[in-house]
Amino acid sequence: MSAFRHLAHVSAFQDNPIVFFTVSTEKRRRILAHPECHQILRGVWERSAEYDGWWVGHYILLPDHVHFFARPEVEAQKMAKWVGMWKSVSAREIGMALEIQPPVWQADYFDRFLRTGESYSEKWAYVELNAVRAGLVKRVEDWPYRGVIHELRF
Repeated sequence: MSAFRHLAHVSAFQDNPIVFFTVSTEKRRRILAHPECHQILRGVWERSAEYDGWWVGHYILLPDHVHFFARPEVEAQKMAKWVGMWKSVSAREIGMALEIQPPVWQADYFDRFLRTGESYSEKWAYVELNAVRAGLVKRVEDWPYRGVIHELRF
């Protein structure tokens, strides 16, 4: 029996894997399903590719949390630092735009490394139905707080 039998999954990861994120608002405040929040987050994530080396793909904002996929460049900023940066910048901008007191985001977040393009597609197909399952819209395409910034490919 090979010593590497249980480590086969390690080779499935790349230097710059696609990561699935879920980030919730502080105390699950229902503030994100708002045009200004959408514009702010999209703008922060668009700029992060150039400045921090993180490329955001598909995303969806729900009232109290956001799901998105991102891929770091090989020399990108460390994940925790990058997440802290965009949460900090967006919190300031959201606070001013919606006139709400901080904190905007929960301190923690969920991340999961994806192994294949199939898992990305499957995860997105499930996640994009959240607004329908929550009764916010009848059809996925009716939810305005979703999109894609960069095409992330395996």
